[in-house]
Amino acid sequence: MNNVLEIIKNGTLTYEQKVLTLARAAEDSIDVLNIERDTQSLRDEGIICDLFEGHAPYRPRYIVPNYEKFMKSGSEFLGLTPPKDIWEATNNLLILYRHVPSISSFPVYIGNIDTLLEPFVIDEEEAFHAIKLFLTHIDRTITDSFCHANIGPQDTKAGRLILRAERELQNAIPNLTLKYSTSTTDDFAIDAINTALITAKPSFANHEMFSSEFDGNYAIVSCYNGLTIGGGSYTLSRLNLAGLAKKAENEQQFLNVLLPDAVEKMAGYMQERIRFLVEESGFFETNFLVKEGLINKDNFTAMFGMFGLAECVNYFIDSTKLENRFGHSEMANTLGYRIIERLETEVNKYNDPHCFISKGKYLLHAQVGIDSDMGISPGCRIPIGDEPELPQHIVEAAKFHKFFPSGIGDIFNFDSAVKANPQYVLDIIKGAFKAQMRYFSAYSTDCDVIRITGYLVKRSDIEKLQAGQQALQDTVALGLGAVLNQKVYDRKIRKND
Repeated sequence: MNNVLEIIKNGTLTYEQKVLTLARAAEDSIDVLNIERDTQSLRDEGIICDLFEGHAPYRPRYIVPNYEKFMKSGSEFLGLTPPKDIWEATNNLLILYRHVPSISSFPVYIGNIDTLLEPFVIDEEEAFHAIKLFLTHIDRTITDSFCHANIGPQDTKAGRLILRAERELQNAIPNLTLKYSTSTTDDFAIDAINTALITAKPSFANHEMFSSEFDGNYAIVSCYNGLTIGGGSYTLSRLNLAGLAKKAENEQQFLNVLLPDAVEKMAGYMQERIRFLVEESGFFETNFLVKEGLINKDNFTAMFGMFGLAECVNYFIDSTKLENRFGHSEMANTLGYRIIERLETEVNKYNDPHCFISKGKYLLHAQVGIDSDMGISPGCRIPIGDEPELPQHIVEAAKFHKFFPSGIGDIFNFDSAVKANPQYVLDIIKGAFKAQMRYFSAYSTDCDVIRITGYLVKRSDIEKLQAGQQALQDTVALGLGAVLNQKVYDRKIRKND
């Protein structure tokens, strides 16, 4: 009750944020999951973290609707017929977004919006006006930075108009990814880079890599998560490798005893969450997205997350010298690789009958961290402050990307002078993808919109929240925590030397 009263009296929360926070408090007031005592001990220690999914899962964490089907068929439940022009197209999408749930209660995926809108781009200036209003509406009503749109891989008129609008608006929402292919034109890619160096989006996804793993039917959602269109992910829990390492006597005990045991406990916990959601919550029997074929339970998987690899490795190396640490020394990097190889092996031992699309397996995910993480790096990233020079950084980071089909990425902060040479950034991206990097994000030093870990927040909004003022987007609070605890502003600045 005290927690509820604190939420009600919190002057930095908007009305909508209070409602959502109170709903989460209500969900967490009950216990319906059967959690083993040893598993709960690891949860209490912070080794296993469910990322605040709540005590009674009643909707999947991430939902990835088939918006193409919606545009062709409309929706009986919403009383919408297929759109005939750009205004009806954007209006229909905005209505549907209001009814797509997720762990945040906002849609984490809003479609490959360029291809969705391209058939309706007749008069380009009229379409630009509609698209600009469409994106503004999203920013003001989907007040959560985990909302994500895709464009590409092909150059389209709608894609160009979206990039132009994003440069003008400089909004944090929606997040945006360009599916970058070998067939993507340099001109379109440079247009995207010019936009990213102003407003921290779009990021670049390795289209060939994702397509090969998802049979071409994938979307980038939330931070940088690869999931199947028409499905999603039931859940995402994460394993704290840095915390687990501190329980080990040595590397061998960590790899052969503690890691397998922790994976077993977390896999069991995830399976229990999925069981309740699928078999007891009634979501898949009642939601109109299922009834109208916009999502299908057979297209869902679950994401086995991890974070803190760098700190885990550095704990065993126990060196104060940068040249010996993760991202720099061959010994440290080799140990990191062995840990992730073993993690993949252990995770693949478990089968969940509800994860049909991934053949019963949980997909590995390099989780981006949360605002309360202190001194622990996201996923497999080299810690801020330890970054090597750009070529070495890309080569070492890319080695881990193949393990994480449901998402891993690296962020590079470029000096604003690079805006004069976007081809330089494109050449870097091409090289990174040849090295099998999965996901590449860039922004420049003078951006107001910055990429925190995988989501976007405005510096100006962080400053408002620090001053005790309300911020429209609820993820600004997460961004502030990441700035304070993870030194996001201190990323190494990359220059075109």
